Amino acid sequence: MKFYRKLLFPFVPVYYAVTWVRNKCYDLGIKKSVSFDFPVICVGNLSVGGTGKTPMIEYLIELLKDDHKIATLSRGYKRKSDGFQLANNKSSAESLGDEPYQFYSKYKSGIQVAVDNNRVHGINSLKSIENTPEVILLDDAFQHRKVKAGFNLLLTTYDNLYVNDFLLPAGNLRESRNGAKRADFIIVTKCPLELNKDQKENLIRKINPLNQQHVFFSRINYADVIKSSKESRKLDDISGFTLVTGIANAGPLVEYLRNRNLKFEHLNFHDHYNFTLKDVEQLSKNDLIITTEKDFMRLQNFESLKGRLFYLPIHVTIDNSETFNDLIKKFIHSKK
Repeated sequence: MKFYRKLLFPFVPVYYAVTWVRNKCYDLGIKKSVSFDFPVICVGNLSVGGTGKTPMIEYLIELLKDDHKIATLSRGYKRKSDGFQLANNKSSAESLGDEPYQFYSKYKSGIQVAVDNNRVHGINSLKSIENTPEVILLDDAFQHRKVKAGFNLLLTTYDNLYVNDFLLPAGNLRESRNGAKRADFIIVTKCPLELNKDQKENLIRKINPLNQQHVFFSRINYADVIKSSKESRKLDDISGFTLVTGIANAGPLVEYLRNRNLKFEHLNFHDHYNFTLKDVEQLSKNDLIITTEKDFMRLQNFESLKGRLFYLPIHVTIDNSETFNDLIKKFIHSKK
């Protein structure tokens, strides 16, 4: 932990008290949670960013879209629009936020993509549209207690388990570790390839799940090609490039590229960074720029970057995926 964050420990009890009272009000019914009679699946975390929610939402979309009408609902972090917005061919990263726009860009008419700060209003709005979705995936809504999702997926990273973390502002937890009790699945994300059975059992002991909770392990898989809106290139054919990231934790991506013995300069911006015209002017001096798919959503429309801007695709794999998939499908069947 950084030294300056240790200085903030005296404020942790205040943050704990505020979040404890809020959660207790929902637990006791003083504050009302709204539940729904159709499948609503929440993907979230206890930590601030960087646990892999976006690829997990995409995993669920791929799992379910052929058999069900799917909609995603996010708040649309840093978007420049208000209220409920349903993605269409005039939408952009500015109107939806980068992650919802990524969902829309990838799946287009195959799913519905919506944003709304008020998740209850957003769900009701989705249920009133034409081609009504049968399953709604809530992105980053674990602390949004106004909605009582039918199924909760809690994500925590392998190298920073929530059980080892502290509450804000000294640590990265949005609420106390007890919040994990609301989860149906606890998913340890961004695991190394060589994770063995003993290591998994040790992690499960640390997490100490409730009897009804399932713990799964997932990892990020990086492609061996980079893509733009018009073409693909093999990583092995690239001699040098500039890596641009505006995500919570670029470490695994940097490690992957270095392990492939690629030569690059890394420009690291904070999560959800809004690139300025000055930033783009500097970036356009590079012949080849590789970024994440999320950052690509914000950068792709700058004319000076076209032809030189690419992203590296990723996807999630889950150990014991058959059990994971079956339990998700059984939940949906039970609600339908």
